[in-house]
Amino acid sequence: MTILTQKRAVPALGLVLAGVALAAWLYSKKEQPLPASTYRTVAVDSGNLTQTVTATGTINPVALINVGSQVSGTVIELKADFNDHVKKGQVLLKLDPTIFNAQIRQVEASVASAEASLRLAQANFERNARLVGQNYVSALTLDQSRRELDVAAANVKLAEAQLARAQADLNNSVIRAPIDGVVIKRTIDLGQTVAASFTTPNLFQIARDLTKMQIDTSVSEADVGALKDGQAARFVVDAYPDREFDASMRQFRLAPNVVANVVTYNVVLDVENKQELLKPGMTAQVRLVVGNRENVLRIPTAALRFRLSDEDAGKELKKQQAASAGKPEQVASAAADEDDLSFHGKNEAARQFKIYKLDARNQAVPVDIKIGLSNFRFTEVVSGDLKTGDKVITRALVAQGKPE
Repeated sequence: MTILTQKRAVPALGLVLAGVALAAWLYSKKEQPLPASTYRTVAVDSGNLTQTVTATGTINPVALINVGSQVSGTVIELKADFNDHVKKGQVLLKLDPTIFNAQIRQVEASVASAEASLRLAQANFERNARLVGQNYVSALTLDQSRRELDVAAANVKLAEAQLARAQADLNNSVIRAPIDGVVIKRTIDLGQTVAASFTTPNLFQIARDLTKMQIDTSVSEADVGALKDGQAARFVVDAYPDREFDASMRQFRLAPNVVANVVTYNVVLDVENKQELLKPGMTAQVRLVVGNRENVLRIPTAALRFRLSDEDAGKELKKQQAASAGKPEQVASAAADEDDLSFHGKNEAARQFKIYKLDARNQAVPVDIKIGLSNFRFTEVVSGDLKTGDKVITRALVAQGKPE
């Protein structure tokens, strides 16, 4: 190789080395691809949010009267049937009056006997009163006559009371409607014997007005704090699955119902039933609207339940401790937040939560928030380092090859 060739090769080699160095530097500065996220996320958005309390109840008439009988007897006339509209005082059925008429005649005879005894006692008393004045009988005899007269008068009153009782039994053998309404139940048939010896038998059930109904529901003790009289409600019944009906809360009853250590309260709702589509006894799935917000920042409610695995939680705690090195109070605060709740006060504790969002490197970053209204799908964010478009974590993705 000549000297000239050597001189030309040196600059070329330098250019090659410089190019290699530049390529290495550019490669080192090249942005590495983001690691794949191991979490399922949902973007924070703005929208309307409604909070409801759900309950199951039974549709009943507002006024439901059980019609019974105070006397026993055999049904000889039946004048009302299922679904009949009846008026107050209308005859529903009659019992056989034979026994009652016989009792009346028997008591009338007792009244007549008592009145005869009274007349005799009155005559004896008047006669002895004259004889005492003539000293033919003693004063003791007159006193005994007065006693017999009083007893006879009392026996007359007793017989008259028995007669009134027998007459009332006869009147009660005719069962009449106590109110205007609709017969929704009948438990007696023609020829059947009504036995009213120990308890009053229920013969009919009459609903006052089927155009106005009520729903009796059982609400969990955890939800009663948000209930107020007059709150709007919506409900559905199985008979009309594609239709929702309106209702309003009328009454919250204080008596608790405890079943298997579960406490519920009875809540009564008013329902308009002008078309009489709703029938007594139907089961209603009720949603009471206890809160409504428009255009609020909201996150999926599932994000409140997400927790890091033990390994990831340990890494997060180490990061917090490293970031707060030399600041003991921050280290203590980071350790105290392992339960994913920030307690700032007794009244606010239940509304403070720690959730996780993805940062620019697809890593989980904790965010402390304060929530407002919440339902099964969304939760309102009142305060916290969140904005529309941020991706909040709802759950961890299943590792490849491992079952859920």
